[in-house]
Formats: sequence, C-alpha cells, structure tokens
Amino acid sequence: MAKLKITQTKSIIDRLEKQKRTIVALGLGRPNYSVIREKNPQTLGMIEVVKHLVRVEEYEG
Repeated sequence: MAKLKITQTKSIIDRLEKQKRTIVALGLGRPNYSVIREKNPQTLGMIEVVKHLVRVEEYEG
C-alpha cells in the first residue's frame, strides 16, 4: 500500500480543539516534525481536517 510523508508546517497554538487532537492522532506535535503513514481513508480524512497545518508528500521507501 502507498505511504504518505506528513510534515507539520504550522503551530497548533490558537487552533480549534479538533485540529489539535487530529495533529496528535497523526503523531505530530511540533512544526517541522514528520511521520510516515499508510495512505488509507482514515489518514486522508485526518489530513483533510488539518490540511492548512501540514504538508503531504508521497513516500517512496
């Protein structure tokens, strides 16, 4: 299955609680942190909630 590299680009200070919890659920927490996640409907849904706070790239590895 395809993988995604998700990098947090902005802080979660002064954001909605749902967005803060979504960032934590993705395994992020500070700007410039990255995680590798499977590309599935659950992950894509979480990315949609915080798309203005993260950068998403296809991961080859």
